[in-house]
Amino acid sequence: MSHHLRLGVNIDHVATIRNARGGLHPDPVRAALLAAEAGADGITAHLREDRRHITDADLDALIGSISLPLNLEMAATDEMLGIALKHRPHAACIVPERRAERTTEGGLDAAGQHNTLAPIIARLQDAGIRVSLFIAPDLHQLEAAAKLGAPVVELHTGPYSHALADADVAAELARLHRAAEHGASLGLEMHAGHGLTFDNVGPIAAMPQLAELNIGHFLIGEAVFTGLGPAIARMRAAMDAARA
Repeated sequence: MSHHLRLGVNIDHVATIRNARGGLHPDPVRAALLAAEAGADGITAHLREDRRHITDADLDALIGSISLPLNLEMAATDEMLGIALKHRPHAACIVPERRAERTTEGGLDAAGQHNTLAPIIARLQDAGIRVSLFIAPDLHQLEAAAKLGAPVVELHTGPYSHALADADVAAELARLHRAAEHGASLGLEMHAGHGLTFDNVGPIAAMPQLAELNIGHFLIGEAVFTGLGPAIARMRAAMDAARA
């Protein structure tokens, strides 16, 4: 198990700010290049069906200009499969997308959607794209993910991140621990993400089974106050300290 915990920086919300006005500023590609300088190990971007933040043009520009591996978050649709096969990102993380949600609220139902997911995962893998499934820390879902042949699972840390009472935080952390252990025992590479901040990343980063964390919204928000480079560097330091 690699000691270095990778940090994937999600740049979606740079595009959200740009799209509030239209135009070209701020540029998600510039954010990706800055993230690379600041110590990110990868760039994550979610091309949503409604294109509310990242656009097809952003994806073209990212593929053309970044040297870090790109992790494309995508819904399990034919349209997104076609886009992924055209661009060949390093990785594709399949996430649920419900039109009314503000963000990716729940995990993917890997068990219930087996028949939809299986052919999409197979096509992505045949193209040499590393597939991950974004799922809740649920043992049943982990087993379904392993059965689907996805090599990577990203555990949804949202409920942990949003828990307020100490008992709830502890319960969510215990669920994540069990899931990380169980997933690793099934031979899955374990990632985690959603809602992580300087204050709550430590206990997640300390889990030895995890190979990568994906963090976006918090870093973009923090960048308003400190700049993106320093925000990413501070997150990297917090992850390294927890790992040590």
